[in-house]
Amino acid sequence: MKMKKLISALLAMSLVLATGCSGKTNTTSGTGEAKGNESKKTIVIKYGLIAPESNAQTQAAMKFADYVEKESSGELKVEVYPNALLGGDVQMTESVALGTLHMALPSTSTLVMYSPKFGALDMPFMFSSTENAFKALNGEAGDLLNKELDKVGIKNMGYSFNGMRSITNNVRPITKPEDLKGVKMRVMESPIFIDMFTLLGTNPTPISFGELFTALQQKTVDGQENAASLIFDSKFQEVQKYFSKTNHVYGFCANIINADFYSSLSDAHKAILDKGAKEWLTEWQIAQEDGGNEEYIKKLEAAGMKVNDVTPENLKKFADAVSPMYEKYKKQMGEEIFNSLAKYK
Repeated sequence: MKMKKLISALLAMSLVLATGCSGKTNTTSGTGEAKGNESKKTIVIKYGLIAPESNAQTQAAMKFADYVEKESSGELKVEVYPNALLGGDVQMTESVALGTLHMALPSTSTLVMYSPKFGALDMPFMFSSTENAFKALNGEAGDLLNKELDKVGIKNMGYSFNGMRSITNNVRPITKPEDLKGVKMRVMESPIFIDMFTLLGTNPTPISFGELFTALQQKTVDGQENAASLIFDSKFQEVQKYFSKTNHVYGFCANIINADFYSSLSDAHKAILDKGAKEWLTEWQIAQEDGGNEEYIKKLEAAGMKVNDVTPENLKKFADAVSPMYEKYKKQMGEEIFNSLAKYK
């Protein structure tokens, strides 16, 4: 089994390298629109994501792949690479921008490297419901953010849901901000998350997601924060004791595609990708993730984790503790994005 995984990883890397380093997607080996080619070679679209096979994100990607191949009568083929086989969010996003990878599903937190405005989505206690969050992302706020990606050669085909982030750790249940004092927390490689967990009294340690299980197992860090589904699917319950329902951040991912590659496709092929992305990568995936949150929390509890709620009064204490971030980041990101999001808070 280990040998099979090694072979799969090496094959995936060779596929990425095979696209070349010219900054443009290879269009001569069936990976781009075969203009003027009567044989109509199959156009292969490589799609990378960090989620494991059992996660709703990967399941949505597979359904999208099936839809695209069927609707295009095999003219389009989407190859899905889960488990960070093609790299972490940062590497895959850069590859899409360069054109050496067609599609990826990075956390929107990663996209701050192209525009700080994306950081507003990570602000703690920004939204009160999933419905309101996606009203914002499918409206004015989403349009504003998508234009930022257009500037760097990336097209966003729609936002997926990464769940409501909660805290796990091996020290104690977290019921109020004081309980986090001194806890060594893994955070994303994002200034916002570093600031957030500094204000909450932890020792924040940026670690890539691909290295997180090992870091928890080796006690490099005491805890982490993610959605219940990703925690369970990544088997963090094997190396974490406590799950505390803080729901401090609503997480999102963007289904990004290289803009030049997308533009090279026929109108018919674009229409298939657009409809498939809407139906499977956004609508279906969001419903699965949102509807399954409590079920995944029960699975974590059944696996031995100690689960605790956080009272509304204590949630307000968390929100108050991190409120200074809003003044700071409004200055960095501008009032426009905060105002557009606040309409749906």
